[in-house]
Amino acid sequence: MTDPRWTLAIEAGDVILPDGPVLVMRARGDADYTALGDVVCVQGFAPDHDRLAARGLEVAVDLPEDRQFAAALVQIVKARAATLGAIAEALTALPPGGVLMVDGQKDEGIEATLKQLRAVLEIDGVLSKSHGKLVWLTRPETLPDAVMDWITEPTETEQGYLTVPGGFSADRPDRGSEILVALVPPLKGRVADLGAGWGYLSGEVLAEQAGIERLDLIEADHAMLEAAEVNVDDDRARFFWADATRFQPDEPYDAILCNPPFHVGRKADPGLGRAFIAAAARMLKPSGRFFMVANRHLPYEDTLKASFGTGRMLGELEGYKIYEAAKPRRAAR
Repeated sequence: MTDPRWTLAIEAGDVILPDGPVLVMRARGDADYTALGDVVCVQGFAPDHDRLAARGLEVAVDLPEDRQFAAALVQIVKARAATLGAIAEALTALPPGGVLMVDGQKDEGIEATLKQLRAVLEIDGVLSKSHGKLVWLTRPETLPDAVMDWITEPTETEQGYLTVPGGFSADRPDRGSEILVALVPPLKGRVADLGAGWGYLSGEVLAEQAGIERLDLIEADHAMLEAAEVNVDDDRARFFWADATRFQPDEPYDAILCNPPFHVGRKADPGLGRAFIAAAARMLKPSGRFFMVANRHLPYEDTLKASFGTGRMLGELEGYKIYEAAKPRRAAR
């Protein structure tokens, strides 16, 4: 495996880190931070958070307010607002003279990020390697107002929902979720929403269906789940910050709803949706039912057939397919 770009830059002497702990924003579960020394990772995405903690690294959901850092590394994400927000937060955590590194691939948007950094800050150096770039700079005495404007706060949609800037469906409810709400039949008992996001699907179904005894919202993005806790004001709702593909309920569900993610970075990955389908089959009672919405082009039919004994399409419209599946197969459990 090729050494990370920050390792190459540090070993070459291009980046000189001041003495002290290094903050890593948007830390990735499989990244090698050895060259940075004492690191504190910030990661609100449960799968990466869990991997970092399992490796013995110090990891927090949010930026620690009581810690001092000598340097920081930001690993960019596909959402520009989230990347710029992480950069701004990292800069506020550094003293003047502290070193900030920003790392990312071309297909993640590192070129656009570099352009925005150059517009407001002086860049010390850029290392291009393996279809990506490492950018580094020295924190100035005073941060430009433009940088402080990058710090993101939850926003409210026209419909009154609290959402996360840079997150999925940040401007309004996803149309696929709206269609699933309209087509899902009456539900009873214990229900789960896998990949619940900021809670639109769960909130609408709870508001419409009195037969649901409990609805578990399972979401890997901590900021999204915090928004869901505001948006879903119903005593039947429970909230779980967890990787939906690995979540273990205390007892099986009567029904599961799902609008699964299908991107890793900027690349479509149907494997994510397949993992959600398999997880749903594992979590359901033998009599349980699974309801899923997906973009029409995504190839989930074979996985549904492998994971469930019966199934049907509830509808196909506006570029979406809505499935109902039942009789979860024992092999999938």
